[in-house]
Amino acid sequence: MAEERKDNIILIGMPGAGKSTLGIVLAKILNYDFIDADLVIQNQCDKTLQKLIDACGPEGFIEVENQILKDIEATKSIIATGGSAVYSEDAMNHLSSIGRVVYLQISFEELVNRLHDLQERGVVLKGGIGMSLRDLYDERKPLYEQYANITVNVDHLSITAAARKVADALK
Repeated sequence: MAEERKDNIILIGMPGAGKSTLGIVLAKILNYDFIDADLVIQNQCDKTLQKLIDACGPEGFIEVENQILKDIEATKSIIATGGSAVYSEDAMNHLSSIGRVVYLQISFEELVNRLHDLQERGVVLKGGIGMSLRDLYDERKPLYEQYANITVNVDHLSITAAARKVADALK
């Protein structure tokens, strides 16, 4: 992979961390394009994330997500991944090869404040429907940390303030 292709910014983090919303603001700040990976998946599969998860199960959804993410080709783009992207090693290796991975870190307490209904958000619960938010947080946090080039804590920040903090961290 040519080094000059690493001009994308890939946002990872828990559902509710602000990847999509912050990504749009960050794209404006940096004059980048914006790609919402969840919307790419929905468009390619012609189903909402939740319907896909219901139809394929968590593991099947992760396979679909992996395939679509590893095929993303972009330049000068902010790419907001779904919270479950870190379950897909191939996808994360590809995304790391085309950009810098930024982990939007939030505390568990902040996550509880931001998330209300996991079922409506299309959140992949590998442990099944009985999986608690705490279990999900504890399962994914080490994966986010593993793949991140840069970690930015966005607790208690407005979207604009968080986007500026990320932009500063990228300098």
